[in-house]
Amino acid sequence: MRSFTLSAVLVATLASGGSLWTADQLASPSLGAEHSTGTNVLLTGIDRRTGMSAEEIKRLHVGGKECDCTDVMMLVHIAEDGRRMTAVSIPRDSYVEFADHAHPRHSGKINGAFAHGGGDLAVRTVEKATGLKIDHYLETDFTGFVNAVDGFGGAKVCTDKPLVDLGSGLKLAAGTRVLDGRRALRYVRARHLTPPGDLGRVRRQQRLLIDMLSRLREQGAFANPAATAQTALALHRFVRTDEDTSLADLAHLGSLLGGLKADQTEFVTVPISDFDYRVPEWGSSLLWDTERSAALWEALREDRSIIDDAGIRPSKDVPVEIPPAWIHVRVTDPEVAGALRDNGFVIEDGSGQAEEPRPEGPTVITYDPYWERYAVTLTAAIPGAELRPVAGHGPVFDVAVGSEAASVVKVVHDRSSVEGAPVTGDRLRCAATE
Repeated sequence: MRSFTLSAVLVATLASGGSLWTADQLASPSLGAEHSTGTNVLLTGIDRRTGMSAEEIKRLHVGGKECDCTDVMMLVHIAEDGRRMTAVSIPRDSYVEFADHAHPRHSGKINGAFAHGGGDLAVRTVEKATGLKIDHYLETDFTGFVNAVDGFGGAKVCTDKPLVDLGSGLKLAAGTRVLDGRRALRYVRARHLTPPGDLGRVRRQQRLLIDMLSRLREQGAFANPAATAQTALALHRFVRTDEDTSLADLAHLGSLLGGLKADQTEFVTVPISDFDYRVPEWGSSLLWDTERSAALWEALREDRSIIDDAGIRPSKDVPVEIPPAWIHVRVTDPEVAGALRDNGFVIEDGSGQAEEPRPEGPTVITYDPYWERYAVTLTAAIPGAELRPVAGHGPVFDVAVGSEAASVVKVVHDRSSVEGAPVTGDRLRCAATE
């Protein structure tokens, strides 16, 4: 049950903001007028194969049993003044209490709310978990996403290293390229990359989303009512909405989002405290960090920016996925050895005793590729170091400090912030032109 991105939902929403209304109508939509702190939209991607042929399932590489659940969930908050968008990815395995429905009171993975009670229960469960009122609900599926991406002329993605995930069928070389809908689906469904799991996957969804929004804006998709209407005619059929969301509402949302630059958008994933919370009947799930997630929802309720909010990301140190205390290091330089020890790394006996001149060149970290994820933590502490994987090297990392060595920086074990920390869209997208 791997997921697909919500960019199709959002961009199709924007596209649906057609120009069949006058300027006065667009200025006075029925967008939850009782609220004075912005508008909240819940976007969902449904893991559903009903109606898909065996050939199409194979072509899109979406085999397996469907869960008929919200495999992707993103809450988009649009500021009251229309000058900021905050998109919060809610991991599908988040363990929460479901809203009331025809079932004894219980908790479960948040993606199961849709399976229990459709979009209505999904919305009410998100409202219960976050304390936020959802004003509009939109959903799409695998086919809708693929068709939407193709309708927009593809999705631009960039990566500094090859990406291969047999589960999603992704095979992507390093560099920047525009993917068709089928390949874009594989890109955003991949879960077996570094770091593995939901955090890296939803960050890729966020990256693709901001690039599509930015490209649409740059291409004039929202430049005037006629351009918006033309896009709507092609793509509005790929999105389903709740009965309270009218075309006029979508038009207004499109007019707001279409006017935002990348640096006026914010992206974050709900902070997690336990990445393997075991629950009977539900298996491994995710527990939200109580204090940090509460700070996130409070910021949205108060219509504030989440960037630099100390309650959401309490540390300014470089976040790492693997605790430094798990990593054993041999270091040739006593100064660097001491700095790494102060950072929490385990320094092997004999490190840094021979005070010889540093050799010319960069610092080199030699390691067994089996410990790749651990190497990322060590590299974060020594920016600019060159990684040298050697099969069979063993579990200890060797750091040969060169003359070009950068200072050791402070790192902190904060897995939620490795791929999920608050960030503006201009830092997520590929090379920007604005």
